[in-house]
Amino acid sequence: MNAPLLAVNDIGVRFGGFVALQGVTTEFRPGRVTSIIGPNGAGKSTFFNVLSGVLTPSSGSIRFKGDDLKGTKQHEFVHRGIARSYQITNIFPDLSVHENVRVAAQASRSRYNIWTNRNKFTELDAKADAALEAVGLVAKRDETAKFLAHGQQRALEIAIALISNPEVLLLDEPTAGMGPEETKEMVALLEKLAAERTILLVEHKMKMILGLSDRILVLHHGRLIADGSPRDIQTDPEVRRVYLGQNDGYA
Repeated sequence: MNAPLLAVNDIGVRFGGFVALQGVTTEFRPGRVTSIIGPNGAGKSTFFNVLSGVLTPSSGSIRFKGDDLKGTKQHEFVHRGIARSYQITNIFPDLSVHENVRVAAQASRSRYNIWTNRNKFTELDAKADAALEAVGLVAKRDETAKFLAHGQQRALEIAIALISNPEVLLLDEPTAGMGPEETKEMVALLEKLAAERTILLVEHKMKMILGLSDRILVLHHGRLIADGSPRDIQTDPEVRRVYLGQNDGYA
């Protein structure tokens, strides 16, 4: 069996007297799609923030490819191979689609001066186009980002995350605000991306999660209460009680 890419052991996060995560231990192996679900306030966003370096856990450890990430800065997570998107679309709305991705590529090359003359980084244009090709946006490369449809803006954000060629891609509600057709297109994109990298996602659309995921983690009150295949999760009585509901949780 493949060794885990990313592993957390006894992770805890406290904000003053509030316990957001407690005793979370799990690991993520290469080439799998894992969804993280749970009721509002379960600790999903906090867990994602730990996995992407946004938050330093109050206790426990996180390891990537066997290396302890204690003390690692958020931007160093990206350079190591862990990238993420956010629930709220995070792009430069007045730049072109291509410029959005090229700026990210240039930042990854020159951390302290992302506005270096682009003529010195001509190879980054091709890199940006390759990322846009991966998410189906290369035909939109010269359009202003704010004029893209919502689903296309989310795809652009994923293209930006792909610039660092991550081994682990964390996606925070990638279909938020999307209708059925845009959701279908995003699922197809995620299936394509999953062929080349490990994907972790937080989502609320259960039908999508059950169809896309190899594995599902369930958080409740900051604790990991279930970990298994979609079939395991659907039939887990504790999950049904706290989250899915007895009758209508799989619509």
